[in-house]
Amino acid sequence: MSTVLFEPFRIKVVEPIRISSQQERREWMKEAGYNVFNLTAEQVMIDLLTDSGTSAMSHDQWAALQSGDESYAGSKSFLELERVAKDIFQKEIIIPVHQGRAAEHLLFSVLVSQGDLIPSNGHFDTTGANIEDNGGTPVNLPIAEASKISVSHPFKGNMDVAKLRAFLEEHGAKVPFVMLTISNNTGGGQPVSLENIEAVHAVCQEFSKELVIDACRFAENAHFIQKREDAYKGWSSKEIAQRVLSYASIITFSGKKDALVNIGGLLCLNDVELSEKLKNRLIVTEGFATYGGLAGRDLAAMAQGLREVLDERYLDYRLRTIEWTVERLYERKVPVMIPAGGHAFYIDAKAFFPHIAPEHFPGIAFVTELYIRAGIRAVELGNVAFGKRDDLG
Repeated sequence: MSTVLFEPFRIKVVEPIRISSQQERREWMKEAGYNVFNLTAEQVMIDLLTDSGTSAMSHDQWAALQSGDESYAGSKSFLELERVAKDIFQKEIIIPVHQGRAAEHLLFSVLVSQGDLIPSNGHFDTTGANIEDNGGTPVNLPIAEASKISVSHPFKGNMDVAKLRAFLEEHGAKVPFVMLTISNNTGGGQPVSLENIEAVHAVCQEFSKELVIDACRFAENAHFIQKREDAYKGWSSKEIAQRVLSYASIITFSGKKDALVNIGGLLCLNDVELSEKLKNRLIVTEGFATYGGLAGRDLAAMAQGLREVLDERYLDYRLRTIEWTVERLYERKVPVMIPAGGHAFYIDAKAFFPHIAPEHFPGIAFVTELYIRAGIRAVELGNVAFGKRDDLG
C-alpha cells in the first residue's frame, strides 16, 4: 500500500459542524441515557458509529440519481444494476432489497427452522438476530488468533476449518448451510483469505452444505487478499472478488458498505426454485422483484457504486487510512487490534480500562469518555452489543 495518505478524489461539497464544549457533551450524554445511539447527529463532531450508509457519493452516483427509472416493474435502473451485479457476484439471479438485513430476513425465513445451527467465521449482530428470530442458533468458529488482539496474523477473519469439519460431523443434520462474513465485521474488520474460503467451500461440498457469503465488504476483503496473499499479488481486486464470490451458493449484500450508497442491498443466487420463494416473500414485505423497496434512483446509484468500489486507488487509500491510524495508536501503547482491519479500528476496552470489571462495561465507559472529551461517537461491540441473558435475566 502507498505510504502517503492522499485522497484520490475531489471534495466538492462541505457541511458545517457545530463545535461543542465538553460541558455540553456531558449534558447531552446524560440526556441520551449514556447511549450514543440516542445522540442527535448535530451533537456529534466526528461520527465513527458506523460506515454503513454514511458514505459520500461520487459525482457519477449523483448523476445516476437523476436518471433513475421509477417504473414499478422492469425498471431500466434495475436492469443495469442486475448487469453489474451479475458480473461481480457471479450469480444469475439478483434480488434487490432495501439493505443487508432485509436480505438476511428473506433468506433465513425460508432456510432456517427451529433448532437449526448456523456456523460462521463471525456472525454480525443483525445476522445472528435474524437467525434467532427464525428459531436457529448462530455459531461462531473463528481461528484462535482472532481473539488475540496483540497477535498479528494476516487473515484473522478466517474460519477454523478443523472446527467446522468437527461441528458438521457432530451436528450436520441441524445445519442447513454454512456462512462466511467477508470481511469479518465483528472480528475487527479482519479479512478472510482465499485459501480459507476455498477450504471452507471444500468442507461444505464434502458435507453437502450450501455456502452463504455475507459480502458486506467484499471489495475491501479482495484488496487485502491482493496485498497479503502471495498467490494473488498479480490479480486485480475485481478478479479476486469474482473468484471469492464464485464459491458461494448464495450471497447477501449490504450496498450501504461496498456499494458506497446510503441505502440498498442485494440477494444473489443461482437456484431458480429458491429464488421464486424469496421473490414471493419479497413482494409481501419489501416490494416487487425489480425494485425491492428501493426507488429507481437508489438502484442506479448502487450500480454506479459497485463499478467504483473496486478502483484500486480508492481501496488503497481507504485501507491505508485505517492502517495509518492503527500504527499511530500502537506506537502510543493503545491496546488496538493488529494488524489493521478494513472498515474500522478496534480497541480492547478491557485492557484500556483494566480497573473496570467486565460486568461494569468498560466498552461503554470508553465510548462515553471518548464522546465527552473529543466529540467523537464510536460504538461498543462487546458485552452490551452481543451480550446474552443468563438464568437470572
